[in-house]
Amino acid sequence: MATQIVMDHTGDSRHFFDQTDPEGLAKAERRFRELTGQGFTAASRTAASDLNVVRTFDPTADETLFYPRLVGG
Repeated sequence: MATQIVMDHTGDSRHFFDQTDPEGLAKAERRFRELTGQGFTAASRTAASDLNVVRTFDPTADETLFYPRLVGG
């Protein structure tokens, strides 16, 4: 089971999907495109627990973290 974690001003929400289910993958890819289109940065966790910024949906990623654009002031 793969996870997409979305961070925002309210905390985080987790969206789980089965990587072998075509419908689940399509929904996860739509969420990826929607969030990155809204300005969220996407990062996937490596085997060494590091985060790497990703620009395209990776259906093999076990965990993808989305965090909002930082706003200074």
